[in-house]
Amino acid sequence: MGIEQLGYSVFFIVLTSAIAAIARRLNNKLSKDGLVKELIFEAIAAAELCGCCFELIIVADNFGVATYAVFLFTLTIWWGMQWGNATACPYTYMEQIVQGEVNFKEAALKIWAQLMGGCCVFRYVQLYWWLEMAETHEGRAFEECSADLKVNLYVGALIEGFATLCCRLASKVISEKDAKFGAFIDSFVGTSLVVAAFNYSGGYFNPVLATALKWGCAGNSALEHIIVYWIGSCTGAVLSVPLFKTSTFRNLFLTEKVKSE
Repeated sequence: MGIEQLGYSVFFIVLTSAIAAIARRLNNKLSKDGLVKELIFEAIAAAELCGCCFELIIVADNFGVATYAVFLFTLTIWWGMQWGNATACPYTYMEQIVQGEVNFKEAALKIWAQLMGGCCVFRYVQLYWWLEMAETHEGRAFEECSADLKVNLYVGALIEGFATLCCRLASKVISEKDAKFGAFIDSFVGTSLVVAAFNYSGGYFNPVLATALKWGCAGNSALEHIIVYWIGSCTGAVLSVPLFKTSTFRNLFLTEKVKSE
C-alpha cells in the first residue's frame, strides 16, 4: 500500500479530531456548567476515540502494527491535551467510586454517555468507508467484523486486566511525580502495552472502545466479550487504587519511603 492510501486514513483521523474539537468548543460555550455539560464532553471524547480507532484498524491491517503504534502514540498525547476532565473510559469513574470521589449515579450516567458516543459514531465512520475513496476502505463499510481474542477466554481477561493495571499504575506514578515529559511517557507506556497485547486480545484496555469496535463480532459471545473487556479491564483498574497506596509499591516506584504498617 502506498503513502496515498495512508493519506486517506490520516485525513479521516484529522477530520474526526477537528469535528470533536469544534463540538467541545460549542458545548463549552452553549451549555451551562453542570452534569449535563460533563456528559456531553464524555460523549464527544468517546466518539472521537472510537471514530479514530475504527480507522486505526484500517491502518494496522494495511500498514502494520508499527505504523498503528505511531498513530496511537500521537493521538494519545493529543487526547490528553484536548479532553480536559473527560476520560472516554468507564473504569476511571469506577476508581473514583472506590475512592469516594463520585457517587454511583453520576458515574453510571457518565459511562452511559461514553457508550452512546462511542457506539453511535460508527454510522459516521461507515459513511466515510462507504465512499471508498481509498483502496483500503473497499468493502469495509458493510463487512462482517471478527473478534480480536486469539487466546483462551480467561487468558484474554487476564491480559486485559493486567495491562490495564499496569497502565493505571503508570499513570498514577507519572501524575504524582509530575514528570516533565509525563504525557509522552504515559502515552509510550500505554502504546507499548497495546502493541504487546495486540495479537492476543486486541489490546483495548478500555471497555467502551472494545464494545464500540467489537461488540457482536463473530468469534465472541456477548458474555465472553463482557468477561474479557469489561470485567478484565475494570478489575485491573480498580485493583490499581489500593495497590498504588501500599508502602511496598510506593517504595519501589516513588522517591518517598513509606514505613510498613
